[in-house]
Amino acid sequence: MIPFNEAFELIMQDIPLMGVERINFSISLGRVLRQDVISDLDMPPFDKSAMDGYACRMQDIDKTLKVIEVIPAGKIPERFVSERECSKIMTGAIVPGGADCVMKVEDTEVPEEGYVRYTGHATRSNIARKGEDVKTGAVVLRDGLQIQPQHIAVMASVGCVEPFVSKMVRVGVLSTGDEIVEPERKPGPSQIRNSNGYQLFAQIMRSSAEPVYYGIAEDSAAATREIIEKAMDECDVVLLTGGVSMGDFDFIPGVLDDLGTEILFKTVAIQPGKPTVFCKMNDKRIFGLPGNPVSSFNTFEIFVRPLIMKMMGWNGSFPTYRLPMGKKYRRKKSHRMSWMPVMIGGDGKVYPMEYHGSAHIHALSDAHGMIALPVGATELKEGEMVNVRPI
Repeated sequence: MIPFNEAFELIMQDIPLMGVERINFSISLGRVLRQDVISDLDMPPFDKSAMDGYACRMQDIDKTLKVIEVIPAGKIPERFVSERECSKIMTGAIVPGGADCVMKVEDTEVPEEGYVRYTGHATRSNIARKGEDVKTGAVVLRDGLQIQPQHIAVMASVGCVEPFVSKMVRVGVLSTGDEIVEPERKPGPSQIRNSNGYQLFAQIMRSSAEPVYYGIAEDSAAATREIIEKAMDECDVVLLTGGVSMGDFDFIPGVLDDLGTEILFKTVAIQPGKPTVFCKMNDKRIFGLPGNPVSSFNTFEIFVRPLIMKMMGWNGSFPTYRLPMGKKYRRKKSHRMSWMPVMIGGDGKVYPMEYHGSAHIHALSDAHGMIALPVGATELKEGEMVNVRPI
């Protein structure tokens, strides 16, 4: 049994990097960008009005001004603003030549038709200058980020309509055990529905990877080997749930060994998730995850998801939030790192979920995140600051 940090380091060593492909930017949400995105123009591309008002010369602001033109957004000004003149202008419109400020419309009055007077005490220029946000040739998005809605807006603004992104990691999911049946079936005596497989399928999708479900393998080494070989042939990462502990029908470690994979560890000092197997063969990565749903959920989040993201060239890190405990928490044993589901209350404090063990999947239903108690720690005091990892 190895410590969590050592297991994580073994997983993150020599990560194979996925290739790249071009896709339309409008469907790139969640993908990992594999190029710097460069602006092809200044932004703003011209001096533009930051509000509705009147464009004039600052030195004339205390005078009654003649309105010589109306400039809506999208129109090129036709008149040059001279002494005692102004142009009525809309937000986002090009500021006409000669003008160096815009009087807000709410700070003006119309003494007679065709004229305007400023009623405020002072004004800024209220002009967004050409290139003040971004200069032509500037990097606006960097290689390695996971694309979010705001990044799609940036790509649209600079005409990057077919960015290079990482190819999706193809992740195979296989459940094991004669006691497991598919969700559409009602379990018989001694059977349970397969929640792990579909939970992992969804976690893979949330990681912007491509899940492939291989069903449930019966409890025999031959059947398990056949499906694992198929999944390894077709996928970049293979996830197996169940069959990794010490029972008479737990075949996976032996099958992986027979297949010639390099097994880097078989157990990890974490709770839940101790019977976690990790091995590799060339550029393939294989995980044997525990059969209990909370264990498989946690081990995916702390081990598999980071690997998938790094395989796609992601250079980010998962956020954590530093928050105070809302109540005291104690545990009896402390020889393993404990990952515990928590919720964040309306008071901004952290509260442990009612948790009956690694089979209690409903404990995650209302959880906002997880916190880790290190080896040797038995207590968290009310008010003590903890790191919450969102889930």
